[in-house]
Amino acid sequence: MTDAQETAADTSLRTTGGAPPDDVAPAPIPLLEPREGIPPVVASDDALAEVIAAFAAGSGPVAVDAERASGYRYGQRAYLVQLRREGAGSALIDPVGCPDLSGLGAALSSAEWILHAATQDLPCLRDIGMTPTSLFDTELAGRLAGFPRVGLGAMVESVLGYALEKGHSAVDWSTRPLPEPWLRYAALDVELLIDLRDALEEELERQGKLGWAREEFDAIAAAPPAPPRKDPWRRTSGMHKVRRRRQMAVVRELWNARDQVAQRRDVSPGKVLGDAAIVEAALALPVNVQALTALPGFGHRMGRRQLEQWQAAVDRARALPETELPQPGQQPAGPPPPRSWADKDPAAAARLSAARAAVSELAERLHMPQENLITPDTVRRVCWEPPKNPTPGAVEDTLAEYGARHWQIELVAPLLVRALDQPA
Repeated sequence: MTDAQETAADTSLRTTGGAPPDDVAPAPIPLLEPREGIPPVVASDDALAEVIAAFAAGSGPVAVDAERASGYRYGQRAYLVQLRREGAGSALIDPVGCPDLSGLGAALSSAEWILHAATQDLPCLRDIGMTPTSLFDTELAGRLAGFPRVGLGAMVESVLGYALEKGHSAVDWSTRPLPEPWLRYAALDVELLIDLRDALEEELERQGKLGWAREEFDAIAAAPPAPPRKDPWRRTSGMHKVRRRRQMAVVRELWNARDQVAQRRDVSPGKVLGDAAIVEAALALPVNVQALTALPGFGHRMGRRQLEQWQAAVDRARALPETELPQPGQQPAGPPPPRSWADKDPAAAARLSAARAAVSELAERLHMPQENLITPDTVRRVCWEPPKNPTPGAVEDTLAEYGARHWQIELVAPLLVRALDQPA
């Protein structure tokens, strides 16, 4: 860093809890180059061993980021991992050349990991052997501190006074070799992450929220991997148009056929066949390739073999006996949509209205989004089916059963106790 950059990085927050500054903030300083230059891409076991040794010998927290190829490749695997730690500098690791990073993960097991929007990167990091035992999420910290914009670029600019170049966030990171501008962008993503973490920790401490943030970070680090989604074909965009069970079967068969092709070719399913085309075929139930070709999404640019493949999926759905057709989607467990509460249970509707108003008012006073104070689903569940005797202790126990953290329970339970006492 230049002397000017070092000075800017050491300054306190330009905004307090997301509030506008008293004076107009100076223009952000463009951050154009990593302070030690672009590190070489690590793609061999020998180079990886050197990085592991260097980062194990480093000190303090470690900044971690990962780049995926969403929209280009099948799945959400990592195609580049970026790291930075005091005493080790920065590293760029290619998980294609080094698919097992468990040794690196073990070397960093006692360090705090700094990630931005941790839940987005943790699954792909876990797949290559990297799982933190403690972490600091700068995006979540920004939410709790009340910043109105919590993207990495916005946070670095408002907190540290730098402008990050974000033009390569949606590129195909599976490209090899990776172009130098992309590598520069990737290295800069972890360049100031430690500085950002330190400044946000100071601000959270000033606001009396650091303990809350720590509970949130610990919950993220301790959360088990998400289980596979049941019936993922039901999430096809436009599925709400599909009403009949035979049509649902067409969606299911086309979705599964597309997924197999996408996995075999290692491309995003949307590049194989669009969701809109799947829904069109389900609604039309074409009887042959000619009828299929006339539908949007199945035009003449598709080869005959592709069209026959999709028609075969439609034909399989058309031939299924009634007993094997999918059932309409089950309503998720829990209360019905709130719009129906007034008719189904006026007392519950009154409880929910009071609870929402109280939570909204408290979140505004605390300068944080309502969903970070307590999840809307938790509020709905407690109001729809409250404890039989809604004492403070019973409400606290119920919130804990739904996964609320201690700080959330302490703040929200009194509000819900009062809301549960509402007349119909």
